[in-house]
Amino acid sequence: MNTYMETAIKLSQKNLKTHDGGPFGAVVVKNGKIIGSSANCVLKNNDPTAHAEIMAIRAACAKIKSYDLSGCELYTSCYPCPMCLSAIIWANIKTVYYGNTKKDAANIGFRDDFIYEYIKGKQNTKTLKLKPLARKEAIKAFEAFNNQKNKTMY
Repeated sequence: MNTYMETAIKLSQKNLKTHDGGPFGAVVVKNGKIIGSSANCVLKNNDPTAHAEIMAIRAACAKIKSYDLSGCELYTSCYPCPMCLSAIIWANIKTVYYGNTKKDAANIGFRDDFIYEYIKGKQNTKTLKLKPLARKEAIKAFEAFNNQKNKTMY
């Protein structure tokens, strides 16, 4: 087995004892070295965004002092949820290796399918209501940003 995946799986197994979150672990690797790793910390941190992949990305970014993880790979014990997939894409990680499948996660009660359906445009108002409000005022910050000469795009 791959050493990095082995580390991700061990992190997921650790949570069976600590109950810090679900059975998920992830590591970020750059140039053959782990630069960020974490198990799921949702329960420990009282933070629904503290998934293993997100926490590993946060640790990696802090370590290299950059929001850009180009050239990195992510190893995760399970196929990433929609939130984690988005974070992986925003971090510029181009390769993800995963152990368990979405179906495996659903079989133990972690069902992300309703989010995938929502993203596909099959909005369910029981899931989320999105309502526009105060665009006239909000757009001013966008216009000012657009006019800045020295802005950093990410």
